[in-house]
Amino acid sequence: MFLDTRVLRHLTAEDWKVLAAVEMGSKNHELVPTPLIERMSRLKGGVSGVHRSIATLAKSGLIGRMKEAKYDGYRLTYGGLDYLALHTHSSKDVVYSVGSRVGVGKESDIMIVADKTGKQKILKIHRLGRISFRTVKSNRDYLRNKQGGSWMYLSRLAAMKEYAFMQALQEEGFPVPEPINQSRHTIVMSLVESLPLRQVSSVPDPASLYAELIDLILRLAKHGLIHGDFNEFNILIKEERTNKYTIEDGEEKETETVTLVPIIIDFPQMVSMDHVNAEMYFDRDVECIKRFFKKRFHFVPTQPGPFFKDAKKTVGKDGAKRLDAAVEASGFTKKMLKELEKAIQEQQAKIDAGEAVEEDELDEDEDEEDDNEDDSDDEEDEEDQQEEEEQAVFEIPASVGRPLSDAEKGLEKLSLGGKGGKRRV
Repeated sequence: MFLDTRVLRHLTAEDWKVLAAVEMGSKNHELVPTPLIERMSRLKGGVSGVHRSIATLAKSGLIGRMKEAKYDGYRLTYGGLDYLALHTHSSKDVVYSVGSRVGVGKESDIMIVADKTGKQKILKIHRLGRISFRTVKSNRDYLRNKQGGSWMYLSRLAAMKEYAFMQALQEEGFPVPEPINQSRHTIVMSLVESLPLRQVSSVPDPASLYAELIDLILRLAKHGLIHGDFNEFNILIKEERTNKYTIEDGEEKETETVTLVPIIIDFPQMVSMDHVNAEMYFDRDVECIKRFFKKRFHFVPTQPGPFFKDAKKTVGKDGAKRLDAAVEASGFTKKMLKELEKAIQEQQAKIDAGEAVEEDELDEDEDEEDDNEDDSDDEEDEEDQQEEEEQAVFEIPASVGRPLSDAEKGLEKLSLGGKGGKRRV
């Protein structure tokens, strides 16, 4: 779904209390009974004030009814959860304004936001459950499993996990965006002016970039982690420019050097080196990089590997901090991890089997006919295909990695934004 903030500024304090009450009631009720909302809201205006706010929230799509429900009640929508998260970020002066969507994936939306000073940041909104399975009944049975939790709950876990890993990785000097704040299913992070690797058509030195990416995989392993989805979609390429002044023939001359720096993103699927399927995830990450470099840059490494058994021996060596243990200690428990992994694995299995397509809204109505769902899915697929066709592929000039000449300094800087500037996360 698309984040529409037009209603946000018009909500009253009473509306926010009622919306928060629906959220609290959702912990134990799929459909929160109206009398419970009335009690939990505690409005001075009484029941009539609660019903006015309910009408406002329902009209705005922040809460919704369910057809043929056995009792009168409301459920929290993803739109309502978005608003609650934004309200929290705003109260902490982290987010003041919301801009356009700059990226969309099967499990998240990426928005440009800014604080009161105008500094731009990235808002990542996790939306697990965006994949709509053609085996609708079995999927809905899983959603009713109290141990598995709802998709909103799992989206919260994904955000918690990613934020915890980003903090741990940044502290250890890994090239990741700066994590700024996390609320519910959202994360606010620093904006990195960069391009996704998948949008880069050529680089001056593929061997050097390949070696740097493999080194990142091995560094993660040394700290007890495997990215789990280390590919061209989750690697950003940033240009770092440095100026050097030299004296030639008695005159001061300035030369500028541009270096490509990979930035890694997207961490909900990150696993420990002790995971039961650790070797499979490690080998898959390595193979993804090898396959992309062969296809895009026609580069094939001369040496085999790296191999999981060798990387396993380096875990915790030379004083490397076990980040998998550090994240668990931060409050993201093993139970949470198992619930999240189960959901992601089931989604991926459906995708691999060709039984899943994207749709704009998840399970809007329990009794909605499958034909209508398929029509919505087809429209979403067409939009995604059109978006892919519009995205440009850029060539990084051969000057990168060496001093630029005066003529080359006029090259336009490759940065996030504009046509082709979107990124998938």
